[in-house]
Amino acid sequence: MQLGVCTVKRGKVWLAVAGLVIDENGKWLVVKKKYSGLKGMWSLPAGFVNAGETVDEAVIREVKEETGLDTTIKGIVGVRSGVLQHDISDNMMIFLLENEETSSMEMEEAELWDVQWKSPQELLRDEKTSVMVYEMIKRSGSQHELNMIEGINPGTQFAYTQYRLFL
Repeated sequence: MQLGVCTVKRGKVWLAVAGLVIDENGKWLVVKKKYSGLKGMWSLPAGFVNAGETVDEAVIREVKEETGLDTTIKGIVGVRSGVLQHDISDNMMIFLLENEETSSMEMEEAELWDVQWKSPQELLRDEKTSVMVYEMIKRSGSQHELNMIEGINPGTQFAYTQYRLFL
């Protein structure tokens, strides 16, 4: 795994955001990235928080950049926290967003292979669904506080030495 470029730019503590957008039919907005450990996997639109930006601003920006959709924040649905190669703290806040339906979907072709609305059932059956999305679907619909989930392996391509989800 190549962490060098990102490590220089971001240091050893990373903060990222992901946006869960669910349409009126219960389908989830998912993307297939062209890079990173999620290359070719269905995942949520996501990216790093920039300097001078709040996490809520970052998730709205990332979803817009990757999919063209304008969204609003409804809440926080989870947190992912891990340590890469015993060295880099990799953290992500996962937001529930609502599509404003005033914009049309436009894929960011430089970063993504595909953008689609997929039902949770489709994603559970698809071997290209990311571990985080899979675990979120398994727990969706239950009202509870965010609980820590340990013992999940998101794949060796990431080289996580620690990995936790709070869902």
